Amino acid sequence: MNQSEWIDSHASGHLTLDGQDIPVVTANTVVVGTGAAGFCAADRLVMLGQRDVVMVTDKRRAGASRNAGSDKQTYYKLTLAGAEPDSVREMAETLFSGGSMDGDIALAEAAWSPRAFFHLVESGVPFPHNSSGEFVGYKTDHDPRQRATSVGPYTSRTMVECLERKIDDYGVPVLDLCRVVDLVVRDGKVLGLLCVRLDVHADAPSRFLLLRCTNLVYATGGPAGMYADSVYPNGQWGANGAALRAGVKGKNLTEWQFGLASIRPRWNVSGTYMQALPRFVSTDADGGDEREFLTEFLPDYGDQLSRIFLKGYQWPFDVRKAPEGSSLIDLLVYQETKLRGRRVWLDFRSNPVREDFDATALSEEAHDYLDATGVVGLGNSTPIQRLQHMNHPAYTFYLERYPGVDLETDMLEVAVCAQHNNGGLEVDQWWHSNVEGFFPIGEAAGAHGVYRPGGAALNSGQVGATRAASYIAQVRRDDPVDTDTFNEAARGVAERAASLLAEAGRRASEGEDTTDGLLTHIRRLMSDKAGVVRSRTSVAEARREVTDLLAQYETTVAADAESRRSVSRLFLIRDILTSQYVYLHAMEHYVGTGGLSRGSVLYSDAEGSLPVLDASVGAELPDLFRLRLDGGTLDEVIQVTTWDGEAEPTFEWRERRAIPEDLVPFETTWRTYRETKNIA
Repeated sequence: MNQSEWIDSHASGHLTLDGQDIPVVTANTVVVGTGAAGFCAADRLVMLGQRDVVMVTDKRRAGASRNAGSDKQTYYKLTLAGAEPDSVREMAETLFSGGSMDGDIALAEAAWSPRAFFHLVESGVPFPHNSSGEFVGYKTDHDPRQRATSVGPYTSRTMVECLERKIDDYGVPVLDLCRVVDLVVRDGKVLGLLCVRLDVHADAPSRFLLLRCTNLVYATGGPAGMYADSVYPNGQWGANGAALRAGVKGKNLTEWQFGLASIRPRWNVSGTYMQALPRFVSTDADGGDEREFLTEFLPDYGDQLSRIFLKGYQWPFDVRKAPEGSSLIDLLVYQETKLRGRRVWLDFRSNPVREDFDATALSEEAHDYLDATGVVGLGNSTPIQRLQHMNHPAYTFYLERYPGVDLETDMLEVAVCAQHNNGGLEVDQWWHSNVEGFFPIGEAAGAHGVYRPGGAALNSGQVGATRAASYIAQVRRDDPVDTDTFNEAARGVAERAASLLAEAGRRASEGEDTTDGLLTHIRRLMSDKAGVVRSRTSVAEARREVTDLLAQYETTVAADAESRRSVSRLFLIRDILTSQYVYLHAMEHYVGTGGLSRGSVLYSDAEGSLPVLDASVGAELPDLFRLRLDGGTLDEVIQVTTWDGEAEPTFEWRERRAIPEDLVPFETTWRTYRETKNIA
């Protein structure tokens, strides 16, 4: 049975609209997204006895979980090996110390990290352990312990594949090629979801699908489509716009993570790629006029190489490390690409600054690490020799891509790219939003603060999925609203979407499809004016343009109604513009209420200071890099966004919730658990 036949045979009814019969599929819970968080939520629901589950996705094999990684992709969890002390409370404090993170979420992520981790182990993810069964770890960024673990470059992909097999074995239906258009919400309660179907032709009885449900688990990933300079994999777009239009609150929307990444293919150049100490080179647009630009600002051999080394495990751009630390490299790459209009490459074929390699000039930290890995013993080595010695799979990764990049002979083009939205949709400690029945999980949820340990996002996605599924299975087992009530609420949503498709198709038939050009433009606008380096002026300029584009969108966009790609992008661009509109307003509010540079973003400040360079350096950094650090003044508060889809968004600063202090006797906890499962 193909998907159309399944939908026809399982539809609980239809919504008739201008001669179209839009099928309505009904389930207790609809899970949107087929990444690690989405599959985990569906798996947990079935395990907990709620089998009335349907999954929906725009492209099953796409998404960040399945297609993103690094040289050694990290999963963060409670310490499970060795003699080093650790505790749930201590891990919660680490997460909480990242700033602007709610304490109850930090405690939940710490307390349930072993449960989530061992669920993955039992599902087949081969996290390494020693002969005694200890799951050994290593230290990652913003991590005071050694809580990190990995199964290699594709940790999250392995998670997806193992959880997906379980969903297939259960027989949970997964509806592919269904892009989110809008939520169906009434009186602050989610009733369902409208999708545009990309698996049918223009002459199909309906191009749309409605899903009626009691619970909607939103595992759509971060709003990756907002930025052009992005390390998110192709096919990861996000769908936060639909949630924001429906009244779901935003949280810490300004907080992103940026870092150095290769452009083709998109991949973080973290870890060993930096610890191998490659040469940074810039060229003109055609690949000529090669310059070793770091030396213009960092002429000291040992200093330059030590900063490159530190980028290995200080991969995210951190504004605190920009004045004198490793993140100055990100700014110099940004200057070459954004301000000078050049291209930047990593060259593993020859050494930086000079032909030979002198390990004795490195900082003690860099020298000791490379000595322990055997690199110093190689003598006068090249970056590619060091990379192959320390991490040969990191070399073969690029070689095996299509088209392949051989780091022995080819340079690797890089840029400073958006990698993760630490903010997102606001949730409580059960990942329940302010809209009843709506549960954002994974990167769609604003569970993180300003900073987070590397790999904490994977743990958060698994814990959030488990918490949401537990709450649903225990508390929200009711049937969805009746058909008449649902159809009444869904009619207006469906009418607007059908009108948009019809009018955009008519305009395209009379002229030119505008979706590709518009998508490219709005993403470039965001990267150029609201990326890793921003100013009050640039953000305001971007916000004004996006506001106009969004207001005019439904009356100006043209999309070929015969093209699946164009129909998909018609609704995708609307979602991206919505997200950009709200996020840019949040950025304006942040700087307008005294917010300064923090996290992974530099807000340019005319009264601030420039990063510190060697006294002998003649080159000057641009005034755009002037910054004043926040200094933690906003770490105790959280920016909350509220929008009704019509007037401008409103914002408030609220105090973050403290880490709970529920230190009660075992018997009391046991009694409460027996009575309520501690779900409230």
